[in-house]
Amino acid sequence: MVAFFRRCFVLWVAAWGLAPLVAWSDTYPSKPIRLVIPFAPGGATDVVARIVAQKLTEILKQSVVVDSRPGANGIIGTDIVAKAAPDGHTLLATVASAHTLNPSIYKLPYEPIKDFAPVSLVANLSGMIVVHPSVPAKTIQEFIALAKSKPGQINFSSGTSLIQLIGETFKSATGTDIVPIPYKGTGPQLAAVLAGEVAMTIDPFTAVSHVKAGKLRALAVLSPKRSQVLPDVPTLLEAGVRGVELNSWVGILAPAGTPKEIVNRLQAEIAKIVAMPDVKERLAGLNYESVGSTPEQFTAIIATEIAKWAKVVKETNFKVE
Repeated sequence: MVAFFRRCFVLWVAAWGLAPLVAWSDTYPSKPIRLVIPFAPGGATDVVARIVAQKLTEILKQSVVVDSRPGANGIIGTDIVAKAAPDGHTLLATVASAHTLNPSIYKLPYEPIKDFAPVSLVANLSGMIVVHPSVPAKTIQEFIALAKSKPGQINFSSGTSLIQLIGETFKSATGTDIVPIPYKGTGPQLAAVLAGEVAMTIDPFTAVSHVKAGKLRALAVLSPKRSQVLPDVPTLLEAGVRGVELNSWVGILAPAGTPKEIVNRLQAEIAKIVAMPDVKERLAGLNYESVGSTPEQFTAIIATEIAKWAKVVKETNFKVE
């Protein structure tokens, strides 16, 4: 009889403990959702996040507000989400470099795996080398020759640690000495080359409209194949430059401890969003690939890339400017 009452008590406690969680997930979201972007507006993460925010607002019938918190190569905004209440009302939209490269080059105030609940990938993206029209180089070969003739005199804007690392890889592969100038995100780094503050940048295809308008000149794309949106721009491989690629992603994460039911709900809705024809078309127009994933798949990708970048940083002795 004592054992029977003990079991009843345990079941009663468990039921009361789970009741708030069930009610929570059933009523989610109960207030506006804050989608934090750890970079300045105008960059790749910002563009993708705003598409997701708009669609989630429509689906969830609750406002999804984009909150840009740039600084420290994405660390400031990322830390805000790491320390937020794990109730699904604060989310992180981030890019690969901020979450998988930063652990190898900074002492972080959070753990990129332990402190987050990955929800889903949203888009894969690549990049291209663009220059200000005043640069007297019409091809990537001419730019390399120009840079070699002026060591240390040509600069490029760098909005993330990944952009700087790719820039350093480009320097090594081409034997050039170009100087990185840091900015708070790919939006400001693009604005810098548009204004002529710097000669060149490595852009994640946010500059397509500027290239088509003649405000910038695209010299090469950093992918194995040419871009469908700029088919006349050659790849670096075609120019004989090997080992320099930009393969990145934008994804959504929640704070660790966010109820699994809420993570799964968000993942399911994002899967619907990335499959929408208008979303796929908008992303394709920027040369982004609309993708989705399960939380488990996204977690595995993050862990793999953290290990990959740790090896690259160690082998290259990479340091952030």
